[in-house]
Amino acid sequence: MPINILMPALSPTMTEGTLAKWMVKEGDEVASGDILAEIETDKATMEVEAVDEGRVGKIVVPDGSEGVAVNAVIAVLLEEGEDASDIDAAASSAPVTPPKPTEASAEPAAAPAEPTPAETTPAKSDTAPAAGAGGGERIFASPLARRLAGQAGIELAALSGSGPHGRIVKRDVEAATAAGVTGGAAGAISPLAESMARQAGLSLDGLRGSGPGGRIEKQDVEAALASAASGAKPAAKAAKPAAAPSGPGAREMADLLGMEYRIEALSMMRKTIARRLTESKQSVPHFYLTVECEIDKLLALRKDLNGRSDAYKISVNDFVIRAVALSLKKVPAANASFDPEGLLYYEHADVSVAVATPEGLITPIVKAAENKGLAAISREMKDLALRARDGKLQPKEYQGGTFSISNLGMFGVKEFSAVINPPQGCILAVGAGEQRAVVKDGALAVATVMSCTLSVDHRVVDGAVGAEFLAAFKALIEEPLTMLL
Repeated sequence: MPINILMPALSPTMTEGTLAKWMVKEGDEVASGDILAEIETDKATMEVEAVDEGRVGKIVVPDGSEGVAVNAVIAVLLEEGEDASDIDAAASSAPVTPPKPTEASAEPAAAPAEPTPAETTPAKSDTAPAAGAGGGERIFASPLARRLAGQAGIELAALSGSGPHGRIVKRDVEAATAAGVTGGAAGAISPLAESMARQAGLSLDGLRGSGPGGRIEKQDVEAALASAASGAKPAAKAAKPAAAPSGPGAREMADLLGMEYRIEALSMMRKTIARRLTESKQSVPHFYLTVECEIDKLLALRKDLNGRSDAYKISVNDFVIRAVALSLKKVPAANASFDPEGLLYYEHADVSVAVATPEGLITPIVKAAENKGLAAISREMKDLALRARDGKLQPKEYQGGTFSISNLGMFGVKEFSAVINPPQGCILAVGAGEQRAVVKDGALAVATVMSCTLSVDHRVVDGAVGAEFLAAFKALIEEPLTMLL
């Protein structure tokens, strides 16, 4: 039977995307690993590979289609011996929704952050009861993989799929055939689930999966990530959005008063920013702590280091990243997140750094920043920032940080308070360094001072811990040579 090619979930939180460009056309022969299309998510543009081989029988969703739901049929692949007469039956077999309208008004006020169980069900043609699973467990496999497994006498329940959503594909059956597999219990975790958890920095300790024999599957990782992001256990049904304020909206008011304006449809990134930051301010109890750091020694050291080599150009923000990472090692209680099951304390300082792009903010991550020197941090941040602005970051490069930095000092902002990036427990807002009058040894003097404000999730970090972190940060910033030890 023809194979439905579905809109993939390219990150744990993706619910829809834009099919930017097809790299194949109807009638083309494709093999496993060939690039099929470019998909735009809320954060980046990514290439989608074929997992099965065959001929493109029909392209269902054309180039440039926006709001295509995850698991919607986007194309149909014909296997050997099949023709166009089989396409309509295959395309109608998947319980999915068509692409959403592109108008901003068509977007729900508060869409659920994760796909519902119905949305994550693969096409019917890819499912069947597992031969060895009690309770009617279902196995997701391509028709070709199912046929090959039958010919080889391999029970599909014994395999872990490497295709989209953990689907068993041809290469999985071939690998099992080479290894002499015929049946048996499934592994403890599927390869896809393991990859997703690793990219998101999620610990799977104590998590029992919903797969055969308690195997951890993709949906188990998604549920755990949803729990961490929302601060609540995953529910079977999304919570009802809060009632919108009464009265006309901005557009209705502008129309009513005859105001001139232009309207620009919300990008996927802007929709995601609006949803996540609204959730953060509504559900996370913020409080704020501010310190003022004298940075004259830091500026002098930066000038000296940059003058020694053309191989690097260290910025003030690189010093800030390094100081934050070292401070989190000194005060590990600040390197934490809230979860209903308990507080998560992280082993490494994975520092998310806010980068402005034409579409909105994105926070690429300097992983294990406590182990990296200033030059390494500088090189990595330049690369991450460049690819962030080009929309070329991979999900693992902007998901899973433990602490965020937002620096508006280069724009001349003296001081501000940032909104926490869930599920992280803290974010540091960095203002501009400016010359101010200070008192030293009882006399007035001039110093370059930088204001830094820590926004804190009070469920995770108490005031004393926040103050201890800022004291460690201030000491490093004001005596920057200690960062080099």
